[in-house]
Amino acid sequence: MASNMDREMILADFQACTGIENIDEAITLLEQNNWDLVAAINGVIPQENGILQSEYGGETIPGPAFNPASHPASAPTSSSSSAFRPVMPSRQIVERQPRMLDFRVEYRDRNVDVVLEDSCTVGEIKQILENELQIPVSKMLLKGWKTGDVEDSTVLKSLHLPKNNSLYVLTPDLPPPSSSSHAGALQESLNQNFMLIITHREVQREYNLNFSGSSTIQEVKRNVYDLTSIPVRHQLWEGWPTSATDDSMCLAESGLSYPCHRLTVGRRSSPAQTREQSEEQSTDVHMVSDSDGDDFEDATEFGVDDGEVFGMASSALRKSPMMPENAENEGDALLQFTAEFSSRYGDCHPVFFIGSLEAAFQEAFYVKARDRKLLAIYLHHDESVLTNVFCSQMLCAESIVSYLSQNFITWAWDLTKDSNRARFLTMCNRHFGSVVAQTIRTQKTDQFPLFLIIMGKRSSNEVLNVIQGNTTVDELMMRLMAAMEIFTAQQQEDIKDEDEREARENVKREQDEAYRLSLEADRAKREAHEREMAEQFRLEQIRKEQEEEREAIRLSLEQALPPEPKEENAEPVSKLRIRTPSGEFLERRFLASNKLQIVFDFVASKGFPWDEYKLLSTFPRRDVTQLDPNKSLLEVKLFPQETLFLEAKE
Repeated sequence: MASNMDREMILADFQACTGIENIDEAITLLEQNNWDLVAAINGVIPQENGILQSEYGGETIPGPAFNPASHPASAPTSSSSSAFRPVMPSRQIVERQPRMLDFRVEYRDRNVDVVLEDSCTVGEIKQILENELQIPVSKMLLKGWKTGDVEDSTVLKSLHLPKNNSLYVLTPDLPPPSSSSHAGALQESLNQNFMLIITHREVQREYNLNFSGSSTIQEVKRNVYDLTSIPVRHQLWEGWPTSATDDSMCLAESGLSYPCHRLTVGRRSSPAQTREQSEEQSTDVHMVSDSDGDDFEDATEFGVDDGEVFGMASSALRKSPMMPENAENEGDALLQFTAEFSSRYGDCHPVFFIGSLEAAFQEAFYVKARDRKLLAIYLHHDESVLTNVFCSQMLCAESIVSYLSQNFITWAWDLTKDSNRARFLTMCNRHFGSVVAQTIRTQKTDQFPLFLIIMGKRSSNEVLNVIQGNTTVDELMMRLMAAMEIFTAQQQEDIKDEDEREARENVKREQDEAYRLSLEADRAKREAHEREMAEQFRLEQIRKEQEEEREAIRLSLEQALPPEPKEENAEPVSKLRIRTPSGEFLERRFLASNKLQIVFDFVASKGFPWDEYKLLSTFPRRDVTQLDPNKSLLEVKLFPQETLFLEAKE
């Protein structure tokens, strides 16, 4: 008898040879031939069609019929081989072609068609569905298998599936689609914040920008212009949804992925740019940023002469402030700061955190200990003679930029305007205390810019270092590394404390869970005991009621009996002797004219109701309770005396 593994191989070879797709039909044909592959194939396909026997165990070889005329030099035939033997390798094995299976998978209001070889696994179907339905494999239950639930590692061939199959996906851990109206869903999206991860293609740099759902695509493109110096009309985008057809559309309606969506932006080539690249330009023109050049190009469209624009001094072009005065929104102010910083000093600079100082604290400090970073605050001042050198030579050095991006959250502020300076001192006083605020307040203009290194602690934020603008790249790097050493030592302690706290919390959760399970078990036992007691009480009440009812019936029968006649009576008297199941005898005299029912009532009054017991006579043996109870004792021949037996009915 073939094993299960052998049967699977035989079934696969049989289907490959015969082309029978129906699993049940193929198994039936094999079972009819006792799983003999040769006999089953020969029973389906005649030998003249090319199904021949080999000399190796009777395996069948599909192939064209042998023509002796075309092979005169064929080997001599033996008694054990077929007269027709095609040229085959020494090991005659039926080669099985891959069998393709079609799956129609239903998920909510969608249908996905999947076509796979039967050598694939159930997990590979789920991987395909993950890409199609955007559902994680861990949240997906694939149902509809005729053999019940299967594992992800199960090979499809082992399930003996037909060619066409219907399955369905369940996601019990995922919330169902919102049933609220479209207007309600749109209103909810308008209140959400979208994180746009925008890659600047030419410089391979990413910007993480937060926008509300009510912001428009045009606003995003304008902000990207501030960051990349690519005018909106020259921006070439990739990654916008197909539904985002109009720049006036708000992000909530554009079909962006929530909460994060990736986009790529580059510069679209233009004739003006080509002309600028081919022409030799003066030194003053090279000082103008790309965005300025595009603005000039735009200006020509409105009748502004190129000569007038290019005739302006470079210093005049850089009069725009790093940060707007009295900025209400810190995020918007930092967007302008980043764009202006890139315009002045190039794209190689620290990635400034876009958001409030408090949000920067959250990002740096209020996360798991392993993910914490130092906070670096750059304080800019346009009127300091050290600013340009510090920014261009030190802050934009590749080593400094790389070290800051790996280990720091960098936040910036411009103190050039008095209103912005006062606002930062207020923030500093709130977050770091009056001492640090007073230190910054007493700094002279020519001591700026400043670099504050902040480390988060349990009770307060500590300023590790204040680096002034009159420093070198090496000194700046050494001071950053020294702060990093202090932070790393503190971080290791915090990680240890956090791990110990989590371990204690896990133990406590396990103990609480065990206690909860114990309470549930005790409650279940108590409830089961109470139910058992209640059931016993109910049964006892029923038993008492039945006994009381039987006793009442017995008493009523006893009172209704006619008086026992005397031995010497004018009327004939019948004397009955009745033996109970316990061996006792009941004796009583009855008038021969009394009905048989009176005897039954007498027996019942003694605790033997006629519906539970039967009266039997001995000679002849008969069941008296089966007689007509309205007949007299004389008529049923219980006269002048008779001995009867009481016997419980089955």
